[in-house]
Amino acid sequence: MPNIDLIETTILDIPTIRGHVLSMATMRTQTAVLVEIRFSDGSVGIGEGTTIGGLSYGAESPESIRSAIDTYIGPALLGREGDDVNGAIQLVDKLVKGNRIAKTAVEIALWDGLGKRLGVPVAQLFGGAVHDRLPVAWTLASGNSETDILEAQEMIETRRHNVFKLKIGKQSVREDVAHVARIKQTVGDAARVRVDVNQAWSLDEARWGLKGLQDAGCELVEQPVQARFQRAMAELTSQYEIAVMADESLNGPEDALSVAASNAADVFAIKVAQSGGLKRASEVIAIGQAAGLGLYGGTMLETGLGTAAALQLFSTVETLHWGTELFGPLLLTGEILAEPITYRDFCVELPAGNGIGATLDPDKIAFFRRDGGRTMKTVVGG
Repeated sequence: MPNIDLIETTILDIPTIRGHVLSMATMRTQTAVLVEIRFSDGSVGIGEGTTIGGLSYGAESPESIRSAIDTYIGPALLGREGDDVNGAIQLVDKLVKGNRIAKTAVEIALWDGLGKRLGVPVAQLFGGAVHDRLPVAWTLASGNSETDILEAQEMIETRRHNVFKLKIGKQSVREDVAHVARIKQTVGDAARVRVDVNQAWSLDEARWGLKGLQDAGCELVEQPVQARFQRAMAELTSQYEIAVMADESLNGPEDALSVAASNAADVFAIKVAQSGGLKRASEVIAIGQAAGLGLYGGTMLETGLGTAAALQLFSTVETLHWGTELFGPLLLTGEILAEPITYRDFCVELPAGNGIGATLDPDKIAFFRRDGGRTMKTVVGG
């Protein structure tokens, strides 16, 4: 059985095609931490850890992700059996608290290596894919109504997206509701419209906001209040017909159980990185299924690498009631995969191939890497 011989991390900085305006930050570059694990039999696994907006979104930054891997996670795994993914997950959970995105990056690389050695897609390791394509939403986040409307119309005409999530929460509630209403009125029945508030509202603002959004024809509101305000989420979930989705409230299966038990959401936004890896994300999915909640395949705006890994898991889920938002690669000015993820007919397609189904383009990695050629390595005996 092959052992883990070397773990490398690389930071990539990739510009976005436009400013991506969230309630807490405006993104013009996405930063990804790539992980490459080399095994003693010569096989290689790749993974990705990505967050949003530096430290404005959550407790991990690209720099902390890399540091956690290089300093703590990598050394703990060197020399271990490469096929023992569950054992690696359990060991890292004991040695490293939190740092879910860092754990995710390493775990994806372990699953990728295992799938390649067995000659199967990672989806097969989670029971097998039941879908080869999934609906995919696009986020309208330019910060300008007219720009968003033109963007939405182009997406509909080219059959790339007909579900749109609007990033709001930076303006007043009244202005946000008017912005959403203008877009929904323009696209009409040709598209579905949802919003993501990214925790920006107080409970009072959320009461007015949900009523206005519901009247405007919006079908779902994501994380309207801060994640820790679970009672407020439960009140909003029970008081309005518009669906309430938990996102930042969900950091692994323990949070999922608490949210479900408190009736603090109608829908789970399942993010692989926020859950702590593919295995923990599968547990969040199971809790949502058992509680009868809607499921949605979320994104941390990963590159094609992380998107491919997420597709491997989400393709195994019988019903994703609210589809996915795995559009991350489309927001970036550069593609880092040799064979890009395919988007067409309002869907994203499961990549073919063993492991996570992704192969890196070395020239693009060299172009976007932050350090201009320096890679951090954790090596057996090093």
